[in-house]
Amino acid sequence: MKAPHAGTVPSTPRADRGSAAQRVAVIGTGYVGLVTAACLADLGHRVVGVDSDAAKVRALEHDRVPIHEPGLEALVAMHRAADRLRFTTDLGGALEAVELVFIAVGTPADADGSTDLGAVTDAAAQVGARLAAPATVVVKSTVPIGTTERLGKLVAAELRARGVAWRAPVIGNPEFLREGRAVRDFLEPDRIVVGASLPEHAERLLAAYAPLVARGVPVLMLGPRSAELAKYAANAMLAARISFMNEMAAIAEAGGADIEEVRAGIGSDPRIGPEFLRAGIGWGGSCFPKDVASLAHGARRFGVEPQMLAAVQAVNERQKRWAFERLRHAYAAHDGLRGRRIAVWGLAFKPGTDDLREAPSLALVTQLLAAGAEVAAWDPVALDGARRQLGERPRLHWASGCLETLDGAHALVLATEWDEFRRADPHAVAARLADRLVLDGRNVLDREAWEGAGLTLWQVGRAPRRRAPADTGLAPLRRPAQRATMAA
Repeated sequence: MKAPHAGTVPSTPRADRGSAAQRVAVIGTGYVGLVTAACLADLGHRVVGVDSDAAKVRALEHDRVPIHEPGLEALVAMHRAADRLRFTTDLGGALEAVELVFIAVGTPADADGSTDLGAVTDAAAQVGARLAAPATVVVKSTVPIGTTERLGKLVAAELRARGVAWRAPVIGNPEFLREGRAVRDFLEPDRIVVGASLPEHAERLLAAYAPLVARGVPVLMLGPRSAELAKYAANAMLAARISFMNEMAAIAEAGGADIEEVRAGIGSDPRIGPEFLRAGIGWGGSCFPKDVASLAHGARRFGVEPQMLAAVQAVNERQKRWAFERLRHAYAAHDGLRGRRIAVWGLAFKPGTDDLREAPSLALVTQLLAAGAEVAAWDPVALDGARRQLGERPRLHWASGCLETLDGAHALVLATEWDEFRRADPHAVAARLADRLVLDGRNVLDREAWEGAGLTLWQVGRAPRRRAPADTGLAPLRRPAQRATMAA
């Protein structure tokens, strides 16, 4: 059970709750590194965030946070003002007299699904070459099995080359942060996972987390390789649940069942539970795609063929075509999608973040444009990022608001379940939408209300109960032929 916590941004640091303040360096101020640095400062420690990007460091020194994460900007500003948190490009200076060094740099995927460990390896080598006194090195980045041990050998080799007598143990501490609620997840964790060969190597890290442990957060002491695999396995399991429900949704739609009723039927089983059982247009983000691919690549490296992981990926790729295939079918008898204007609500891969990595919405926009359609897109947070990523293209229009996307549009696709879309007035949508066709790619709209407003609503795993109005000329709205799933 999670420890109680009043909100995402506490008003006072927590060093007085059972631990002495430590001096901490966090290498990397990306998503994980910045959240880690700000939250460790909130636990009462004196933290310096290190990044090679001078422009990013200058922005952070003026409390400008480069990502959208609720509560994070306020936390950074508060602890910078209290002199518990600072940022620098000077790694050598940051490593002076520290007790903990967190490595939180990026581990992007290579084209073959493997993990690029260049930044992690470089960070570890620099720590070994510059560390001024004994400290514990903590790998926060998501890394494949065996990486923590390899980094430990690298740091030890650098220290030996310098002729110092002391050593700096390298341990793992994988993160389980959800974008959109990462601050709360750090300060209210379900568990703290530590990967260490010897328990004494984790003493400084556990002292840093003492305020959380004192509130009852369980600590799981694992071997380094088990901790690394636990991180990948957690994300793979969640991705698998979503892909499973999307497979069930395809069956439900074909067989006349209702996936929302199915979800209630299985989610109430305590052996299964209700989490991550919502059908939709696929998963994306910075973690699931990369981690599932990396885990599959690592399995093959160990001589294991990851059949289930391959199926999880294949179902997700197929699901990213759900909205496009239904629109293509609806307009198939009337010159297809060419010249049709489709409104897209939501671009971020999930609500609460501006992260566009592997977002199903971007795949949809690309598919529609390739078919000759016009697209009007809107997202309350990720619009500027999508505009930078997709650029200015013919027939792609960046709207100024939720309802403005509907001006001149024939159909609407909800791709990200932001609250403003859930709360939208279906009568206002019906008044603006030429063909009164809505595809709810996240199954969050009130079916009775939206169909009651005269709209044809198609949800994942729930074929429309109401046919398209006769005056639209749309093809009868039945399930389009299902394309074959990629071979697992």
